[in-house]
Parts: sequence; structure tokens; C-alpha cells
Amino acid sequence: MSSFNKHEQFNANGLTKIMGGKKLSKYRVAVDVGGTFTDVFIFNEENGDIKVTKTPSTPSNPGQGILNGLDKAEVPLSEVTLFSHGTTVGTNALITRRLPPTALVTTEGFRDVIEIRRSTKPDLWDAYKDVAPPYIRRRDRLEVKERVDYDGNIVTPLDEEEARQLGAVLKKRGMEAVAICFMNSYANPEHELRMKEILQEELPDAFICTSAEVLPEIFEHERFSTTVVNAVLGPVAGKYLKKLTGHLREKGYQGEVLVLHCGGGVMTAETVSQCAARIASSGIAAGAISTSYIAKLCGYQNAMGLDMGGTSTDISLMYEGNIRITKDWAIEYGYPIMFPSIEILTIGAGGGSEAWIDEGKSLRNGPQSAGADPGPVCYNKGGTMPTNTDANLVLGRLNTKILGGAISLDKESAEKVIAEKIAQPFNFSTVEAANAIIKVANANMCDALKLISVRRGYDPREFALVAFGGAGSLHAAHLAQEMEIPVVIVPPFPGITSAMGCLLVDVRHDLSKTYLADVNKVKVEDLEREYEDLEAQAQKLLEEENTPTERMQLLRFLEMRYVGQWRSLSVPVSRPINSLEEAIETFHNEHQREYAFANRDQAVQIYGLHVAAIGTVPKPNLKKYPKEGSAKEGFIGTRQVYFEEAGGFVAAKIYDRAKIPAGATFEGPAIVEQLDSTVVVPPGVSVEVDEYLNIIMRIGKRG
Repeated sequence: MSSFNKHEQFNANGLTKIMGGKKLSKYRVAVDVGGTFTDVFIFNEENGDIKVTKTPSTPSNPGQGILNGLDKAEVPLSEVTLFSHGTTVGTNALITRRLPPTALVTTEGFRDVIEIRRSTKPDLWDAYKDVAPPYIRRRDRLEVKERVDYDGNIVTPLDEEEARQLGAVLKKRGMEAVAICFMNSYANPEHELRMKEILQEELPDAFICTSAEVLPEIFEHERFSTTVVNAVLGPVAGKYLKKLTGHLREKGYQGEVLVLHCGGGVMTAETVSQCAARIASSGIAAGAISTSYIAKLCGYQNAMGLDMGGTSTDISLMYEGNIRITKDWAIEYGYPIMFPSIEILTIGAGGGSEAWIDEGKSLRNGPQSAGADPGPVCYNKGGTMPTNTDANLVLGRLNTKILGGAISLDKESAEKVIAEKIAQPFNFSTVEAANAIIKVANANMCDALKLISVRRGYDPREFALVAFGGAGSLHAAHLAQEMEIPVVIVPPFPGITSAMGCLLVDVRHDLSKTYLADVNKVKVEDLEREYEDLEAQAQKLLEEENTPTERMQLLRFLEMRYVGQWRSLSVPVSRPINSLEEAIETFHNEHQREYAFANRDQAVQIYGLHVAAIGTVPKPNLKKYPKEGSAKEGFIGTRQVYFEEAGGFVAAKIYDRAKIPAGATFEGPAIVEQLDSTVVVPPGVSVEVDEYLNIIMRIGKRG
């Protein structure tokens, strides 16, 4: 298997070759399935080489794109020890509503919980814009007599005869999945579990899940919604993974098929079938994992990730070495999925985002995109609206030859469309219009960066910005200047950074339960017993995935809030719990950072318990290079590039990144070109290539 060159290799030195008592084979494979392309990342453990292939995604049959990529890479699957991938199967199924016939069985009187929701709308000022309909239509939401009170006491026993009649109705309707959601089942799951047993007898081939098993927490809408998503995706994920696993087995792969989930870990194919809601945002988590890995490699514990592709930009945040996690997320507004998830903020800003003028005669950028087809106007494939790519080309920041010369960009077409659509209406020159397009795009991305940092109580001046994706490094330095972020890190291969992230994740499961108690009254020994029960379940999941005991890690968290609040914050606690004093102090400090106030005189309440079960996987180590080179080795010429801060077009040095060695230093204005991306270095910005071949741009001193 060939590698790119000496600068594009991983080093296997020090990588343990025993995992679970078995000798590893030769290759590790990670796959990132995107909307347009499927990226395959292959790591050779014998010599540290990597190889990447990119093939078109196949939305109608997502697994085929993976197989096509593996065939193109010519990797012998019989010699693959680890296969991990992120997939858009769950996301696409929810958005397109291509879902199996699914029913909801609930307590009498509560069939409309998932339709009433929280009675909110995505746009506060648009009373006429409706929220998307529920994933299960009303006629398939059936009721049964039963009732459990808030304390878990049975008020009305489950009517088993009615339950069997209901099962017969569902069978007649051909239901492939059922979500069972009873009121207060988080306090006592007896009725839900019995209902599941009855339905399994009536519908032996259906996928059936209960809210007590999926999310045993208070707040019925969130619990119902998460369980419904889990139910509708169960058969979708099951069929997809069964088919993919079968094909991989036929080609010789005998290991586990791992799937990246929203929490930033991986699960085996068998586990995904039971926790399908966790892959609803599988694909975008890989970029955040890579951000964390790269930033730590460069010595930064605080970092924001900027993953800018052709259509959208994904932004993530890591603080003090921990990626920010949220439980407030959804694929479609109004239908929350309450599993812990890496917090990703996605906006419609990419290389193909279109510039347009709204009814108020203001210049806008995105969210509509030319995408890959027809693409920007300069591609000459039928695009009719100016895009960020067209603007960057006009400003000289992009070469007319990209992807190693595989694609030629038509600068004249880009100038013409910008002049007609943007410059003339504003009485701008073509260059002024192109610069305005980029400034609006940058403003949109700055707003997103502020939302995930300043709005959360984080100071951007204390962070590094990790820029990747095909377009991230074109805009990153100017974003950092605007946000006063002191450092920008551009990894060696920006276009494949997300794919690499799929290789860096550990097996992870998150278990939680509602536990309401005053911190001053709760007994530590009672908490300890509850945690031990959760940990026993978590350890069983890891054991089922053949995780060796020495690679298991169990982390504990307390969900805490001030008495009277309904929002809570997650606080880590020790194993075993010796005292709650430290957790209380951490809660006050986190509340101060998150909401800008804390009240140490206010009573604090425990809201819930959470256990993260992690099965660590050995990570490949990036090769270090001696810092002995000079930027002259990569210098290939100069080009006129527009920088507003310099007063117009200036002569910028052009570098071939593949030839820039570790230790090289230079200053902007400069452009660094490579196969999968372009790095823009504005005037006054200094650059150093570190020992891992990351480009480190120094924007200014830390404040």
C-alpha cells in the first residue's frame, strides 16, 4: 500500500499491539460518510503510513459508498483489525421521513404529548410557521389503561387484556417498531416492561423499546421524544448495519463494526440496534474529536473547532481538555433527543454558500448553497449565483488550479457573476463586491463562534482555533483576528480531518436516571448504591462488546440545580463518593461561568445521576519531525492577493505545503496551497510549522 510522502505518515512506534489479548492485524480503517463524499482513512500499523480515498456518497444505499471507497483503496479487509465509521443514515432518515411503520403506546390521555411538545416555535415572531409533524402520526399513537404516580406507586394496574387487544391491532397494521412511553415510568418501569413482554408475544419480529430503558428521566415530552426517535431509527439502523456487516464479512473483515455516536464514542453494530437514537448525529461528531486531539497535541487545552466544507460549517468547543457536551439537541426543532451529545453548532456557511440581496437591499450569504452540483459558477457546471469560492478566486486567495490540477477554476466567470449580481446593485467594483461577500460570510461564522463561546461564558482570547475542512483555513485567520483568538492551528490534511477523527474515538456508553434529593439531606451511601447499579449496567455493555477490564473506565456525574430551577448542570464526582462538598463548590463555579451568577446561600438540589462507561482504544501516534527546515523549501512564487487591511492587492508569497518542513517560519501576506485545502495568511500574521507538520498561525498575544 502506498503512502502520500514522507510528511504524510503516522508513526506506529509505541502503539500497543495487543488489544483484548489478540494480536492486531495490519490495518485500521476509519470512514466518514458525508452528504457528498465518503472519506476512507487507512492507517498501516507496520510502517506508520496512511492512505486516504474519497468517493461519492450513495444516499440511497450508504453502505455502498463505504464499500466503493474500500475497493478504491485496495485494502485487504482480512488484514483489518479495526473498522470505525460515522454515518448520516439516522440523520437522513429523520429529515426525509423515510421511516418504518411505527406506533406509540402510552398511558390513557397522553397520546398527544409529542404533538403538544413545549408549545414553542423555532421563530418567535412567525406565528404561521408550523413545526414539523411528529415522527408517528396520531392514528398510530394508541392508549392503554394504567397509571403510576410520581413516587412510583401503582395507582391503576396495567389492563393486560386491553394490552393484548392493542397488540393485535398493531400486528394487523404491520408495525415494524413500537415505542412504549407511560407516565412516570422513570419512577417505576414495571408496567412498561410488562407491556413490552406482551407486545413481543404479539409482534415477535418488531423492534420494541421502552422509555424506562432508553431514558429513565423526568419530563415526559423529552423522554417520549427520545424514545420515539429510538424506535423509528431502530429498524433503519439495524437493516443498514446488518447489510454492511454482511458485505464486510464477505470481503474478509472479522472484527467489530464500530459506529460513531453523538456522544463522541463508538458502539458496536449490535448495540446500535438497541440505542439507535444515538447515531442521529453520528457524522458531525468526528470533527470535534479531531479538534480535541490536534489541539492537545499542540499543547492547548482550550480550543474551538472550525470545520468548513462546501455547504456548512460545524463549530465545536473544548475547555480544559474536555469537549463540551449538551443534552439539548435535536435533528428537527421540537423533537429533542436527550442523550449526551457533543455540542456542535452548524450554520449554512461553506465554500458553495451563495451571496444574495434580500428585500431590504442588504447583502446576505447563505444558507442556500450551490453544493457540489452545480457548484460555484467558476466550476462551469451550471451555477448561476456567486459563492464564497467565486469571491475567494476573484480576490486571488484561490489558485485557478485546485485539487492538484484536477479542477480548473474560471476566474472570468466568477468576476462576471459577482459584477452582475452584487457589484452593480451596490455600485461596487467587482473586487469590492467579492470582499464584501467574504466579510458577510466571516460575520456569520463569527456570530456562531460567539454563540458557542461568549454566550456560554468562555473568553475566545483563551482559546486556539483549529481550522479544517476544505474551506476552513481560507477564513480562519480573519475570524481569529475579529474574535481576538491568539492562535490558529491548521492540521496537515484539513480535508480529511473528520475521517481521522473516526479512528481516535473510544467505545462509550452513557447511562442516567432521575434522582431528586437535597444535597444537604441525601446520604452518600444511598448515592453510592445508585451509582453502583448504573455502573453494573454500564460494565455489562462494555463486556458485551468484548472490552478488556483493564481498558474500562467509569466516570460519574451529578446533575445539579438550585431549588426551584428546572435547568441543571452536570458536575463530575469521585469514585467512590466521599463527600459532596467539592461537587457543590464546582456547581456554584460552573453556574457563575454559564449564567453569570451564583448564589451560595441558595439550596442546591440533585436532579439526576449519570455514568459514562468508556472502553479505551489504543491511538496511533503522529510522527514527529526534527524542526530543522526552512520555508524556502516550499516557496514556489508570488501572486497578487487582495487584503483589505493592506489597502488592496499585494504580492503574497505562495508555498507548496507538501514541501514545507517542520521548523519552517514565515509571515503573511502568504498563501499555502495543498491538495485538499488552501491556507490564507493575512499581513502581520506569523507562521510556524511544528514538529507534527501543523501550521501554527500567531494572530496576537494572549490577553
